[in-house]
Amino acid sequence: MKASILDLRRRMPDILRALDRREPVVVTYRGKERAVLRPLPDDCNKPQDLTADPAFGMWKDREEWTNPSRAVRELRRRRRHAL
Repeated sequence: MKASILDLRRRMPDILRALDRREPVVVTYRGKERAVLRPLPDDCNKPQDLTADPAFGMWKDREEWTNPSRAVRELRRRRRHAL
């Protein structure tokens, strides 16, 4: 499907339906192709397991984060007094 910049504003439901049909949309500006909108792969919408990330739980042993509300309040207090 081809769509001009004006089509992006006026016919967005049609463009989204084309993307739902897994069709790429070529965006034109003054008759020249400028961009291609492609649908996301199917696996992009799956929830990710964040516990597999190496950064997950890296501060679990720090004592100041046993109470996160207090720790954030302390961080903000320091910033406010610096002004």
